Amino acid sequence: MSWEPEIEELRRREALAEQMGGEERVARQHSFGKLTVRERVDALIDPGSLHEVGKIAGRATYDEDGRMVDFLPANMIFGRARIEGRPVVVLGDDFTVRGGAADASIGRKMLLAEQSAGEWRMPIVRIIDGTGGGGSVRTLDTGGRTYIPEVTGWGVSVENLANVPVVAMALGPCAGLGAARVAASHYAVMVKGLSQVFAAGPPVVKALGEDLTKEELGGWEIHARNGVCDEAVDSEEEAMASVRRFLSYLPSSIDELPPRVETGDPSDRRDEALIKVIPRERRRVYKMRPIVETLVDQGSFFEIGRYWGRASITGLARIDGWPVAVIASDPYIAGGAWTADSSDKLIRFIDLAQTFHLPVVHLVDVPGFAIGLEAEKAATIRHGVRAMSAVYQATVPWCTIMVRKAFGIAGAAVRNHARAQFRYAWPSGDWGSLPVEGGIEAAYKRDLEAAEDPEALLAELRAKMEAVRSPFRTADAFLAEEIIDPRDTRPLLCEFANLAQRLLKTGPSTFALRP
Repeated sequence: MSWEPEIEELRRREALAEQMGGEERVARQHSFGKLTVRERVDALIDPGSLHEVGKIAGRATYDEDGRMVDFLPANMIFGRARIEGRPVVVLGDDFTVRGGAADASIGRKMLLAEQSAGEWRMPIVRIIDGTGGGGSVRTLDTGGRTYIPEVTGWGVSVENLANVPVVAMALGPCAGLGAARVAASHYAVMVKGLSQVFAAGPPVVKALGEDLTKEELGGWEIHARNGVCDEAVDSEEEAMASVRRFLSYLPSSIDELPPRVETGDPSDRRDEALIKVIPRERRRVYKMRPIVETLVDQGSFFEIGRYWGRASITGLARIDGWPVAVIASDPYIAGGAWTADSSDKLIRFIDLAQTFHLPVVHLVDVPGFAIGLEAEKAATIRHGVRAMSAVYQATVPWCTIMVRKAFGIAGAAVRNHARAQFRYAWPSGDWGSLPVEGGIEAAYKRDLEAAEDPEALLAELRAKMEAVRSPFRTADAFLAEEIIDPRDTRPLLCEFANLAQRLLKTGPSTFALRP
């Protein structure tokens, strides 16, 4: 009466599934310097925490007596696991089985993984290596027909972006649907020299007359610099570490608030270097990242998208242990002006903060929108206005630090001025509708042309404007609420981070991140 024979058959099939595409295919995967999907999952999650779902799904061959004589597992594995003690859904492509192509996949596995993440409110990590459920011409031969394309469960994937953290790890050539699954995420990471992302691979593109290698067509230097991926690292192990760290700042879903972590960094810490970090000569640049690093909890700044939209710095950090979203200008890139790509970067990042209830800290040194012919060709004003709209749409608590410049429309987009948000100005602040430099000649053109000594008049006008542009003049009229000692910035930000918790609410945002 025992069911022991069936359990033995189950264990046999599980063992076959663990062989993936077989010894030869596994060896080939390793020869490329790549881990197998099972090795990747084990390296990503807490040891022993995987509960695999559908392990024995695949394609079996039976003899005339109904006994299984051969088995090829599905080329995706998925299950529930834990990362730093928190439950997650993990979905991984197995490149050793038909290179991840659709004719070896079982579409319901991917669908159920996405459904499980959304309905059970768990982050989902996609390990993508291949077409990730995409197509192969071989299916025309095996299926005997073609079909109108559709992506089963894509609606669920889009819904997940509004509800749970979605992470994509591109760990090989990701084409077609695989590439789409990389892009449709909150955080995507590539490995240099190992990962490529493209809508169609080199053989297809060659038919159009472009003979390119995989790296030339879709390597990290392309996609980490255009925003398809947020990070490029040197190894799979680094990719997994970055995923674990990214998730540590976020709640498991929108129904929770971001978790606080004790960092041991005093909330009253003051850095003496801040009093002299901004040059008095306004044309001189300085490094913004060290400022960010000293204001947030030590070692907590996790930059996102460092290779693209580089005029804006974005990243997650902790302040007094609380997770926050940090936006900052980089005066080394376009003077910190909002470019078309940095505006797109800001939109995506603000959407992330809004979706997962992260207060925003914005360090401002913005001379305006990027200008000139190339900026106009890039439709900078349209991208910039969309970024401005994202700022005004955001309802999470927002604290602005006016570090130096704030000019024009972009200068007006550093916060929603219709709300009672915190704003502090450093004495290095310099703002207005447009910079004084260059503006005097335009505003006083006729006076200068009529003057007996134009240079003397210009010098006089500059001296006059230099006095007027003092931030203390702005504070006189209460148009700058507080001018502070830069060394007091961290204690004030810690106060903000703690007060912000009173305002944060769980649940869906009025708008969600768009891929």
